[in-house]
Amino acid sequence: MIQLDLIQTPPLVQESDGTVRITGSRITLDTIIGAFRRGDTPQEIQEGFPSLSLWQIYGVIAYYLEHEAEVEAYLEWRKEEGEAIRREIESGQDTIGFRERLRKRALERNSQLAKSS
Repeated sequence: MIQLDLIQTPPLVQESDGTVRITGSRITLDTIIGAFRRGDTPQEIQEGFPSLSLWQIYGVIAYYLEHEAEVEAYLEWRKEEGEAIRREIESGQDTIGFRERLRKRALERNSQLAKSS
């Protein structure tokens, strides 16, 4: 009888900041699982990320399906972290003033185009 090694390591690595990426790439777990949730097949995901092998993509999906609760908690944490960073960036910027300046420029440009035609 041939003995098979039935333990497989997922092709994932967790960085020091907590981000989980596909081993050997900059592509995050969030990205692959997001595509999978949208209904993309592993082959379609690979078309979008040709640097990944089908083995890696299937491995990530298998890990997600086996550890769905933990991955969902991780994805929620990532979403909250992203929102906190967005709020922090926006709080340091004058986005209202910036939008008003953009609107004013667009109106001026449209006015000049109307005069020249």
